[in-house]
Order: sequence, then C-alpha cells, then structure tokens
Amino acid sequence: MKNWKKYAAIIAAIALLVIFCLPMYFALKGDFSQKEFMASLFTVMFVAVMCYVILMLFKYLNKKKDGQEKSSMIKNVIFDVGLVLVEFNWQDYLDSFGFDEEKRERIAKATFQSPVWDERDRGLYDEENYVRQCQELAPEYAKDIAAVMRDTPKTVRRMPYAETWTKYLKSQGYQLYVLSNYSRYMLDRTKKEMPFLKYMDGTVFSCDVKQLKPEADIYQTLLDRFGLKAEECVFIDDRPVNCEGAQKAGIHTICFKSFKQAAAELEALGVK
Repeated sequence: MKNWKKYAAIIAAIALLVIFCLPMYFALKGDFSQKEFMASLFTVMFVAVMCYVILMLFKYLNKKKDGQEKSSMIKNVIFDVGLVLVEFNWQDYLDSFGFDEEKRERIAKATFQSPVWDERDRGLYDEENYVRQCQELAPEYAKDIAAVMRDTPKTVRRMPYAETWTKYLKSQGYQLYVLSNYSRYMLDRTKKEMPFLKYMDGTVFSCDVKQLKPEADIYQTLLDRFGLKAEECVFIDDRPVNCEGAQKAGIHTICFKSFKQAAAELEALGVK
C-alpha cells in the first residue's frame, strides 16, 4: 500500500511538471500558435487552482480525522480535589479568628503558606507532629496555631457543580479517578463534602501512598494501580506545576480555572 502511494505521488508530480511546462513549450516551438499557448496557459491556471483546492480539502479532512482520533483517545478523567471539586477557603477561615494583620500574616506563613502544610499531605507523621512543626515557625503564637490547625477541615466545602459533573461524565461511559494531595487529618474529616467519590473508579490520595504531586512517582502510582494508559487520560488540576508533572508522565492536562472553562477544554478533547 505504501509503495502504491509513493508511485502515485511520483506520477502525479511528473504530470504536474509536464502541464506546467506546456506554455513554455508552445511559446518556444517554431510554429507558434497563440491559441495553443493560451489553452495551455489556462490549463496550468486551472490545475494550480485545483491543486490548491485539493490541498485545502486534504488539510480539512486530516484535521477532522485528527480531532476524531484525539477525542476517541480519552477514556479516563482524573480529578484533583482541592479547588477543583471542593472549595478550599483558608483565607476566610483565618480571618474568622480576628487576628490583627501582623499576627494573621505570621500565622498564615507558619501554617497554610508553609512547606509544612504541603508535607502534611504526604502523611509520614501524625497530626500532632505537623502541628509542632508549624508552631516552631512562630513559637510566640503556638497556642493560636494549634487552634487554627485543629479546625482546618472547616476550610473545605463541596463545589455546587461537583457531584452533577462527575455523575454526568460517569453516565457517558468515562472512567473517573481522583489524584489529590490531601492530609489524613483533613481527609477523615471532610469526606462528607465529597459525595462525588461514589462515582470514582479509583482514588489516590497522597497521604495513603506517601507521595506528593508534582513528583513523578505519584502519577505512575495512579497509572500502575488502575492499569491506565497515560495517553488515554486527562488530568484536571488547579496548579500549573501539578499539570506539568502529569504532562511529563504523558497524561493530557487541563489547568482548572473555572467549571465552565474546564468543561469547555474537556469538550475540545472530545469528552462530552
């Protein structure tokens, strides 16, 4: 089949070359005929236009085919949880304590904005250990930090669209998964805000596997655990760095900004 296409292309190229040389032939031959020259010239113009039309048609059909192949490729939708399927509003939560501006800033940097907060999601130690690490970052506010950390599950609320969205995608035949950085303390106390979990075919929470996004291991854990092919997956996360980690694993990604935007990008991938 490939040889047939190659020979056809060679023959077509030779034919085009002959056609485009016709005006020159009639112009240079001894018994010049204006009628033959004009006929050959119009033939060249017609062939050129037809070649352009055929080329544009080929590009259009090829683009359509690529789009269909891409859309049929996605079988699995992988969700981050925080700021995608649930709200994580630590700012308002911290404001509710009524700290003055300087104190609030110090406590924020010792808790939600500290490296300890991210490592808490890895789940290597118990909650008391992570609270102590936060307190060491601002020891003068140790008591307040303990109070803030104790009620951090209050920062999480379900997104109004989350359950409907996941239920719909499930009804369309897609396999759904969760890949999320989440601490054990938070997970045990916020599952009531995750009714969408019943539509998931599998979950990987960082605290369960002791791995964190955007580290390469956690993406591979998800793929291996559920036998997924990276090219058949799309991952939705609000953090660009986590999307980059997924891309390195060969997974399609959507950087979440809003439900409307993410749904539109899913549709562009053929996930409807």
